Amino acid sequence: MPTDALSREDPYTVDTTWWHELPDGRIQCDVCPRACKLREGQRGLCFVRGRVDDRVVLASYGRSSGFCVDPVEKKPLNHFLPGTPVLSFGTAGCNLACRFCQNWDISKSREIDTLASAASPDALARAATKTGCRSVAFTYNDPTIFIEYAMDVADACRASGVRSIAVSAGYINAEPRAEFYAHMDAANIDLKAFSEEFYEKITFAKLGAVQDTLKYLVHETDVWTEVTTLLIPGHNDSEAEIAAECAWFAEHLGPDVPLHFSAFHPDFKMRDIPRTPPQTLRRARRVAREHGLRYVYTGNVHDPEGQTTSCPGCAAPVVERDWYVLNRYELTDRGDCVHCGTTVAGVFDGPAGDWGAKRRPLRLIEQPGTRGAHDRRKAPR
Repeated sequence: MPTDALSREDPYTVDTTWWHELPDGRIQCDVCPRACKLREGQRGLCFVRGRVDDRVVLASYGRSSGFCVDPVEKKPLNHFLPGTPVLSFGTAGCNLACRFCQNWDISKSREIDTLASAASPDALARAATKTGCRSVAFTYNDPTIFIEYAMDVADACRASGVRSIAVSAGYINAEPRAEFYAHMDAANIDLKAFSEEFYEKITFAKLGAVQDTLKYLVHETDVWTEVTTLLIPGHNDSEAEIAAECAWFAEHLGPDVPLHFSAFHPDFKMRDIPRTPPQTLRRARRVAREHGLRYVYTGNVHDPEGQTTSCPGCAAPVVERDWYVLNRYELTDRGDCVHCGTTVAGVFDGPAGDWGAKRRPLRLIEQPGTRGAHDRRKAPR
């Protein structure tokens, strides 16, 4: 049997919900706007979802590319349980095809057998609790494509008092989006650029779908949301495009949603593009603040000023960061400025953590089929 052949007998393969039959005999996957139309045995662009036995299955339930305990600021989330550790993991594949992917060895992987780490939702919840993590993060690749696994992990973690974070490109359809984010506590959404041309030619997706997800999260859910734009020299870093993004951001998301501008490094199919100069990030931050955004950060560079949170009331620096280390923290347990009492937007629950910049790999090994109470193998269509 070919190594990429789908089988419902595989212990890591589960039935899924979001699909429908087409008049020509194909089945359409309805998780994301890509709407892959599949004949028997075919996989979608994400590679982990495909058709077998006249239904769409997920072939990576309970399998991961690895687990690691990170600072929550690395997601990046600067206003969600600052200073605390998060258990991070991903699977394989992606529903976008970004030419600049910084995690291409994971997100572009077509080798399911490389997913050597395995863990049930209950095991992940136990691991998060044991390691002192306040949250788990679905990251490295997009949780949209392993939505069933991510939701079950989130439910198991919530039962243990551990919160869940989605790090996503936001490329998801309305119905699965509503169900997925009902299980999440926070999200960082990659707004990869602010032009349809960039999205279509560089990511092979559409900007409008991501904008819809952002508006949905901010206005129709309680999910704490932050946004990241990776600035790529000569592609999405012009002052005009940054200004257009910030104007849309201010109008549709509001001034209190944090925006991160991150530096690009040459990778995947864009190795001929230079690194983002730090001054480009500082310029973008200035433009965003001129548009009234209160919390704007720079990332992937050493820039303490660009990583500092200032009080929107008295302008005092209330959280000073050096990479992922909090050097100053002048907020109350609920996120109020100690100088003037103004509330800083975010999710604050007690004093700041002291995890710092540590990165601790974990190895969780379970036997196939040990999903515990969270088992979607019998999920109805």
